[in-house]
Amino acid sequence: MGAIAYTTRGLTKVYGDGHTAVHALRGVDLQVPEGEVVVLLGPSGSGKSTLLNILGGLDRPTEGTARFRDTELTGLNDRQLTRYRRDHIGFVFQFYNLMPSLTARENVELVTEIARDPLDPGAALDLVGLGARMDHFPAQLSGGEQQRVAIARAVAKQPDVLFCDEPTGALDSQTGRDVLAVLQRLNQSLGTTVMIVTHAASTAGMADRVIRFADGRITSDARNATKLDAAEIHW
Repeated sequence: MGAIAYTTRGLTKVYGDGHTAVHALRGVDLQVPEGEVVVLLGPSGSGKSTLLNILGGLDRPTEGTARFRDTELTGLNDRQLTRYRRDHIGFVFQFYNLMPSLTARENVELVTEIARDPLDPGAALDLVGLGARMDHFPAQLSGGEQQRVAIARAVAKQPDVLFCDEPTGALDSQTGRDVLAVLQRLNQSLGTTVMIVTHAASTAGMADRVIRFADGRITSDARNATKLDAAEIHW
């Protein structure tokens, strides 16, 4: 195993208290190597999105530790977490969250204006195959194209880690597979660590590592011996 992006020890997250408490994470121990495509697989409510939010600096655990490289995330204050997200993390969510009054290029520019070392917005859109549609507004784009704009927006800041929470959840199966292929190509061309939360078992074929969740716990964590290469995928 090479360099490690994330390490967690005894990570727990409890919402509420008493008899109404919800135990979203129950003592998660995890290591994520740099540069891998990692799929967090499990049913809704299994804890995978909670883990993603903690690793992404959007939430804090109730107990345990989470470390990004040499930085203990659980020891950072709010300002430091904001800087961590800005400098290291890109997010892609199920819903695209594009500004409808801005073109694809302008939506990407929103991120490049605050990033340390951003890609040119046009170059980011080229990476996701939308160079020819960068001056179109979201309403002029299909759902899959809008999600690719969202991916370009996240990638334009050149993050070390790209977190994707159900990135194909609002798409039909064919378009969803196209979006996953884009994520895999970005991992291969840029070396970005990609972590994908999903309940769809079919997504596992694109991963270097599949981590299965149930009831707030990891039930298996294994290298994928039969990973599909992006060049071999014929959706």
